[in-house]
Amino acid sequence: MTHIEIVEMDGQLLEGIGSYCLRSKKIGEGYKSKNKWLNQQFEKGLRYIQLLEEQKQVGFIEYTDAEYSSRVVHAEGYIMIHCLWVSAVGKGYGTQLLQKCIDDAKQRGKKGVAVLTNDHTSWTPSKALFLQHQFQLVATAPFDFELLVYPFSGDVELPYFPENWHERLAGYHNLTILRSFQCPYVEVATENILAAASKLDISVDLVEIQSREELMEKSPTPYGIFSVIYKGQLISFHRLTVHSIYKKLQTLLEEPV
Repeated sequence: MTHIEIVEMDGQLLEGIGSYCLRSKKIGEGYKSKNKWLNQQFEKGLRYIQLLEEQKQVGFIEYTDAEYSSRVVHAEGYIMIHCLWVSAVGKGYGTQLLQKCIDDAKQRGKKGVAVLTNDHTSWTPSKALFLQHQFQLVATAPFDFELLVYPFSGDVELPYFPENWHERLAGYHNLTILRSFQCPYVEVATENILAAASKLDISVDLVEIQSREELMEKSPTPYGIFSVIYKGQLISFHRLTVHSIYKKLQTLLEEPV
């Protein structure tokens, strides 16, 4: 019989088992930055739970109180899921991890659980699992973002997005990267932007998001942790190849001011 273990990570276990994503490159800056970020967030109540199959990492869920989350969502009193990922599909592992989060939220007297999804990128969880477990679509935002929520009662206020996305984008004319290290792939995503910009001799403003308040104020998408903007337009909120970025930037560079 397959041995399954659900392990809630802490700083000591990060040194041993390690975090899930990018674990094949543990000496890389992205992986190290993620673990540093996790240790900081553990102090604020973040949960990072891995599922082990025969002592092998096969999935994880990361969630926190919405008031400390890396998603640009107003959701006071809710739990916000950042990530949910499994590599061994069809075994119910995703359901086990999600149920762990739901049970935790109920035990802590939360209003419910929320998650940000986007069908056009793998950088957010797939919404199919959540729709199977009483989550409902409550809001949408530009660039195909959706907010799914499982409220624990019918009389609680539902989470919602800000409404000034266009105004946020319009505030950036120079090529600008906004980032934090909730995701380890942000480092390589940044490197690709810098490489493409260098080929076109475009200078880059790199903004390190330092707080939840700054995130809520500046991010031009609900995803929050990585945004690339040029001439008031969103280039990307996830990793692209250098070639793809080059083409996007070149098109905007050639447009009249």
